[in-house]
Amino acid sequence: MDYRREIDRLRIKREITCDELKYLLDLSYEHAEYLYQTARQVCDEHYGKKIFIRALIEFTNYCKNNCYYCGIRGGHTALSRYRMTDEKILNCVKNAYELGARTVVLQGGENPMDKDKHIVELVSKVREAYPDIAITLSIGEKSKESYQAYFDAGADRYLLRHETANRDHYRHLHPPTMIYEHRVKCLFELLDIGYQVGCGMMIGSPGQTVECLYEDILFIRELCPHMIGIGPFIPHEATPFSLEKSGSAEMTLKMLAILRIMNPKVLLPATTALASVGENGYEKGIMAGANVIMPNFTPKEIKKRYQLYDNKYGVEDDGVDSMESIRNRVAAIGYEAVVDRGDSLV
Repeated sequence: MDYRREIDRLRIKREITCDELKYLLDLSYEHAEYLYQTARQVCDEHYGKKIFIRALIEFTNYCKNNCYYCGIRGGHTALSRYRMTDEKILNCVKNAYELGARTVVLQGGENPMDKDKHIVELVSKVREAYPDIAITLSIGEKSKESYQAYFDAGADRYLLRHETANRDHYRHLHPPTMIYEHRVKCLFELLDIGYQVGCGMMIGSPGQTVECLYEDILFIRELCPHMIGIGPFIPHEATPFSLEKSGSAEMTLKMLAILRIMNPKVLLPATTALASVGENGYEKGIMAGANVIMPNFTPKEIKKRYQLYDNKYGVEDDGVDSMESIRNRVAAIGYEAVVDRGDSLV
């Protein structure tokens, strides 16, 4: 195969076979540069030189689930748990807002103590205080009625990684209590309600094959999400996958580029996980087609208690430092960190 011809064909057709995916993922470092350049051109055609900032607030590390890869899994009994008060969450939102952020992401585990009324009250408070921001939730699998209640209270977006579209692989990553079909059902229900929806998966997770990644691509095409969040798998010492090998930055960048070319208008983050596995992860992600970065506004004193994986990037920084650093780093490669809502064009 001619690598340039294959990448150009992908840009025109926006379709790929499993064999073609394997070929692109096996590209040498030199040839992969053309893949990244193409992805960046596709993104620039739709979003220009804008990189959207989302203020991340990890407001609880309680979780009832026992995902085999996750550092805040319910089975990690030695972890010191927390749930920020609404007052503290609103203070984090205030800090981000004053620095220009117009999107906040309220992220947490599936906390059984957080009843719907608590989430509705929280969303309502944020919406009342800041009517011009986009409110994103990332709190796991809920009923359609719950999702509707959050939406009615003022939530705009919802992030729920599907993790893998291969059922066998899903069972390899999760305990029997977690069902692939229910995760997928949640995603389609969120779209039906009217949320801007984000899905996504880990790259290099235990048991993942190229065939799994191809199924992810097909699932994403069917779902047509507004955002796709992918990052490398990184093990956590307190999980069953503690001794597994991390996913590579190179493979993650190639998948980012492929997803950008196939989904030109989607929002693609350069994730914290990507920044955690190598130098200049944010910059490399942007140059491979990413256009979102999420600085962490969780209070510095509790950030270390929300480590989904070991050696998480930025746990010693505060939101102000992170925002300033991101602005400078993005500008250094010719892009602008913008802090408007940054709605998806999908």
